[in-house]
Amino acid sequence: MNGNLLHKICGTTKESELQPKEIFSYSLAGLGQNMVSSIVTSFIIIYFTDALLLPAKWVAWLVLINRILDGLNDPVMGSIVDHTRTRWGKLRPYLLFTPFFLGIVTVLCFTTIKTGSESLRFAWSAGIYILWIMVYTIQDVPYWGLSSAMTSDTVKRNHMITVARMFCMLGAGIITVLMPMIQGRVELGVTGGVPLAQLSGAAQAGFRQPIADGLKSMFLIAAVVVSALAVPMFLIGFKNTKERFYEDDKPKSFLHNIGLLFKNKPLLLILLSGILGSLRASFLVTATYFAKYNLGNTGASALITMLVVPGGLAASLLTPYLSKKYGKRDIMIYSHLIASLVMFAVYFIGARTGLAYGERSAFGMVFCVAGMILAGIPSGFSNILSYSMVADTIDYLEYKTGERGEGICFAMQTFINSVNLALSAFAMLITLAAYSFDEYSNMAAPQGVKSGIWLISTFAAGISMVLFALPLFFYKFTEKEQAKAVAITAERKNRELV
Repeated sequence: MNGNLLHKICGTTKESELQPKEIFSYSLAGLGQNMVSSIVTSFIIIYFTDALLLPAKWVAWLVLINRILDGLNDPVMGSIVDHTRTRWGKLRPYLLFTPFFLGIVTVLCFTTIKTGSESLRFAWSAGIYILWIMVYTIQDVPYWGLSSAMTSDTVKRNHMITVARMFCMLGAGIITVLMPMIQGRVELGVTGGVPLAQLSGAAQAGFRQPIADGLKSMFLIAAVVVSALAVPMFLIGFKNTKERFYEDDKPKSFLHNIGLLFKNKPLLLILLSGILGSLRASFLVTATYFAKYNLGNTGASALITMLVVPGGLAASLLTPYLSKKYGKRDIMIYSHLIASLVMFAVYFIGARTGLAYGERSAFGMVFCVAGMILAGIPSGFSNILSYSMVADTIDYLEYKTGERGEGICFAMQTFINSVNLALSAFAMLITLAAYSFDEYSNMAAPQGVKSGIWLISTFAAGISMVLFALPLFFYKFTEKEQAKAVAITAERKNRELV
């Protein structure tokens, strides 16, 4: 590829310390990370309910409790990162040592024990899932913290995180598109090519166990393949990146690092916004269930996921330019408020036309398809700007306290991700349990279950988008303020050296 084009994509020049090779290596590690993350976070729930046939209410509480514990682990891991001092830096070593363990535990997530006891099978799955969360946190916090140590230039950082998030979206997209298609083929193979929706309730119940057995093998093979592909990508990221902003002073205590969070007001606002917006992408979490039980075609989940891609991709590509013109905060606020109106309209149109229950209304389908495309836009912006804004708050913290605290600050980003996944999955599963999902053979779902899935997928997403935007109205650390803070910090350091 032409060198000038690479520099343009990455926002660098030939004279920059940060070069395209480093940015693409960092991004490649993100691609591998998101392949591993997506196969677990997007499909472990349906593996539990449809392959292991565990009760939805059990899984709901497991996911909620596990993800809350994960969120509490994040600041602990952030503090550990801030205490790390090695010849490779304090962030990069985690790209070298953790991928192997992450790959092994990912494969174990899709295994079970041979026992007739449902409780023992649940206990095994719960233990492995908790272990996976811990290992993933050890890798995830330093990976995103590294973005703030590679450059302090917010424009270059925007470009770098844009490229990295594009790679991350590619990794997640590969998994979220291919897995439902493969799952659909497995189910059709068991039923002799007849879609489940065309079978009677009794016939669907008869296929429940054979389909579960087929899904067990499918998920295990997929986990092995994904892990084998991802590990080398992490190692490339380690080899070709460099930490340029590195603290050599004595690391502080965990309580001291926690105290830094409360001095970082912009970060606290981002944290509150992220928690309130936990359900804003619930339509992606519910996609496989909606496709299987509302539409009667599991493979359609891939189409639902792909509908979000055009809007998200366009937003991601335009992020460096739009954020420079309008500001990160305003883009985040208004893209989510507009998208919330779209999701409310999708909910009512889908309910009125019967699309929510699998009925084929031309108007309803066209309207809802357009709505899903538009719903991807704020996700595209958020995928990049949330990480960039957290990185900016590290500069704010250094300006206010003289300490950067990359680990503890980016731990809050991973905490937000954990809470988002926990609450969206819990909301979906508890809705299924409330409508007696487990009593209906997990296939012949009644209208109540279908309407519950539709409610969580659309209306709840719209409400969450509004809540996400509210705290950001009080966020004042704009790009101009960040540049001033970096300049003052640099001047202060120069005076100390004289």
